[in-house]
Amino acid sequence: MKMFNKHVHRKLSAYCHGELPAEESSRVAEHLLACERCRSEYDDIKLGVQLAKQLPIVDAPAELWSEIDALLDAKSRTAVVQRKPARSWFGLPTFAFAATCALVLIVGVVTAVWVLNYGPKATWQVTRSIVGSDQIVSISQLAVGGSLETDGKSRALLNIGQIGTVELEPNSRVRLIETHLTEHRLALDRGKIRAKISAPPRLFFVDTPSAQAIDLGCAYTLEVDNEGRGLLHVTVGWVALVRDGRESFVPIGAMCEMRPGIGPGTPYFEDASDELQTALAKFDFENGGEDALKVVLAESRDRDTFTLWQLLSRVDESQRQEVLDRMIELVGLPNGVTREATMRLDPKTLELWKDELDTVWF
Repeated sequence: MKMFNKHVHRKLSAYCHGELPAEESSRVAEHLLACERCRSEYDDIKLGVQLAKQLPIVDAPAELWSEIDALLDAKSRTAVVQRKPARSWFGLPTFAFAATCALVLIVGVVTAVWVLNYGPKATWQVTRSIVGSDQIVSISQLAVGGSLETDGKSRALLNIGQIGTVELEPNSRVRLIETHLTEHRLALDRGKIRAKISAPPRLFFVDTPSAQAIDLGCAYTLEVDNEGRGLLHVTVGWVALVRDGRESFVPIGAMCEMRPGIGPGTPYFEDASDELQTALAKFDFENGGEDALKVVLAESRDRDTFTLWQLLSRVDESQRQEVLDRMIELVGLPNGVTREATMRLDPKTLELWKDELDTVWF
């Protein structure tokens, strides 16, 4: 059984600082995606690290050291009369009052840094340029409620505060829905964007006619055609696609299609066979049923257990048995996992499957 079948809170600090080996780091990332408890702890750690990096490094004033020396010297002598400590405002001893003021100052600085980097901004900066040219033809601002559209010869770059950028390809249209402390939200009506985000997970969202893309710390491309159909391709990290309770987790190197009225389909790796991709689309969006599922199962490689794992919760019970049998045929039954618990879609069992299969997927 893999070491990440349990919570990974003891490794979160090292993971956040990039101190884990690549394979171990990948497993922690996999666990965070499925475990809300560990993900919440990681978000707190990551936020603290990012804020600490923004704090200025300053030298302590020379007078402080002389005061410390004086205090230490006074402590080394035994006082004949115990004097009452000096009081300052609010009845606090002088030292306690100073410490309280310092704490308030630190909190104020941290809050200011957070607001500066992730806080509300009424507008996003927009830089437009001609395709194939470095010439910038205009610089403007995109305000909440406003829209930005590129024609067939232009593209635009949006700076999302300090958390990342979104590049609009030609013939694309976006709207800025929200931008505040805990949420930056964009709507992609049509066209293609390239997003690069460096921020705590679940801070940047993109609405499309088919699903909502939730950033989990990543880079990706997102396309929407004139009929509202979408395609997500993740190049770094993870993205979650959600609509009406239907959810797909898409990792680096994977893709996922979306359809209006249906939501996200089943993710698949970009190197999956054409036959598997075609059959999966028929199964997800065209009522392909048993015939399409049989093609998906037949075309699946060890690595495609990623797709089969997500299919488990999308098929009926009889089809689930087929999917499970194929998964076991490809990679075996993980330690601590039973057929019965898998068929019941027991959350802990599904998480064990995921932990066991991460080395196969990547």
